[in-house]
Amino acid sequence: MKTVRDIMEQNVSFCKPDDSLAQAAELMKQRNVGAIPVCGDNKELLGMVTDRDLVIRGYADNKDGSASVQEVMSEHLYYISPDVSLQEASQTMAEHQIRRLPVVTNGQLTGIISLGDLSLDKMSDEAAGQALEDISEYTELQ
Repeated sequence: MKTVRDIMEQNVSFCKPDDSLAQAAELMKQRNVGAIPVCGDNKELLGMVTDRDLVIRGYADNKDGSASVQEVMSEHLYYISPDVSLQEASQTMAEHQIRRLPVVTNGQLTGIISLGDLSLDKMSDEAAGQALEDISEYTELQ
């Protein structure tokens, strides 16, 4: 059975809490992603910042680009171990309505897995499809 370790992205860019919104946005642009983990000095996972956080909690609240990522990041996190099965990862994503899941080992960020990663793996494609369906249904209801 494949695990998260088998398909996770290991080259993960991250922000520090005192990085600016502008720096986070630039990193998202460079990496072509919509979410960036926020880590401390030892890569301990502290939060996540999404493009939506930048807009809703940042710019829409009249924060400028020099405001810190810590002011807008989500601190309520779900994460997973690299040794968890792909099925369990997709169930966690569906249950918590998230599209990207940080991978943490001994408190440190070691990777990230997305619904896209799951859908590229033929063994987990069905689970990813179900997770996406569950997430989409929940999003449409809000």
